[in-house]
Amino acid sequence: MASYVREQIMSGRFKPGDFLRMEPIAEAVGVSNTPVREGLLTLHNEGFVQLVPRRGFVVAPFTRQDVRDLFWAQAKLAGELAARAAKNITQAQLSILESIMEQLEKAVEVGDKNLIADLGHAFHREINLAADSNRLALLLAGVVRHMPNRFYASLESRVSSTREQHPLIVDALRKRSTRKARALMEEHITESADYVIEMLEQSGFWDDEATEP
Repeated sequence: MASYVREQIMSGRFKPGDFLRMEPIAEAVGVSNTPVREGLLTLHNEGFVQLVPRRGFVVAPFTRQDVRDLFWAQAKLAGELAARAAKNITQAQLSILESIMEQLEKAVEVGDKNLIADLGHAFHREINLAADSNRLALLLAGVVRHMPNRFYASLESRVSSTREQHPLIVDALRKRSTRKARALMEEHITESADYVIEMLEQSGFWDDEATEP
């Protein structure tokens, strides 16, 4: 349920300042009001909504800087995981990454955007597994949840970026270059912030330009 409301917020259907009525949300998702309230409380803890006494939940402000901050945090955590992966990665795990990149090339040839996105997720997941740092990976997953899955799917489907950067990251892992792996991963993720901001602008998420820094 929380993912549904998060998606509606990030798509611009629920805008900052909008009050969220539980009944329409419950009807849309097909649940009772109780899980809706639990989901809204989860979003409150994540900063997506605010609880106004005696009035209910309202969509919290979300700025371009918030987007950049989220991707900065992701980049730092993913960069550290990549650096640790460079120390620990096995030949078998490198082979998996190489296989993913080969499948990606085939997906690009046939223009399968959904498969491209899935392979992008698989690529990053394999690196995180190679890092062998479960708690750090869980922290990263917590930050990632602040954006809808469709945004990450769209990011991974940016063919030129993915095809250029993934091989460089794998080469750094193969050479066990922790510094290079960290830097490449941070760059790979940080540059995505502007792309997400552009998507949000196109969806009409920020209607009032005067309120944005």
